[in-house]
Amino acid sequence: MKHSMHRSLRSRLTFLTLVLLIALGLAGCQTAGLQDTAATAATIAALTKAPTRAAVTPTPGKRVKNTPSDFDFYVMSLSWSPDFCAGNDDPQQCSVGKKLGFVLHGLWPQYNRGYPADCSNVKLPKDTMTKFPNLYPSTNLYTHEWDKHGTCSGLSPTDYLTLAKTLKGSIMIPADYGSPTQAFRTTVADLKAAFIAANSTLSEEALAVQCSGSGRFLQELRVCFSRDGQPTACSQEVQNDAAKSCGNANFLVRNVK
Repeated sequence: MKHSMHRSLRSRLTFLTLVLLIALGLAGCQTAGLQDTAATAATIAALTKAPTRAAVTPTPGKRVKNTPSDFDFYVMSLSWSPDFCAGNDDPQQCSVGKKLGFVLHGLWPQYNRGYPADCSNVKLPKDTMTKFPNLYPSTNLYTHEWDKHGTCSGLSPTDYLTLAKTLKGSIMIPADYGSPTQAFRTTVADLKAAFIAANSTLSEEALAVQCSGSGRFLQELRVCFSRDGQPTACSQEVQNDAAKSCGNANFLVRNVK
């Protein structure tokens, strides 16, 4: 009887110890998650409130296009790499075995109607580019995106790439869109729902889905951010353009290779 009682007591203690360890582990994960979120928020705040990021206040009705730091919001374009590679053979992005899904196409300062471009002649230093390995899937995108879009942000090259990296890292990619080895069909509503489920800060209005092939294939996802780096509703122009590109009832999400 005593041996039986001792075994029962040891079993209970073992069980309680296991429960305690699991609880401590979950608490640690939650704390780490909160710390990561706080660090991301702090980075965004520091970048978007930097002196070089001061907003331009144009004369009403006389906005001077392509003026650095004069824009309304950001669009972050996450390109679906398998769709790009279906029509391109860039070895850096499209070699078999890369298995790239969503990749950063660009972070674009945007007007509510239209967008600024090529706002200065400031060049992206090569040593700055090397500080952000794998931010873009192709080396050519670094200079192209900086020249066309980054120069309009009002940020230095380093701060612009830091902001792009931080905002990209703030978006959790749903499991189904990680590295799917089989193509599958979905809808605009279901894709948005998957991202909203994985990212509590996102809303349906902050997302715009672009399709290729007359609406037959997923091309990219656009996420809209305010000037201070918070998810915000995309402009009507961005949403209308997306709706026009994805006019079919559903579309194919190509598999990675």
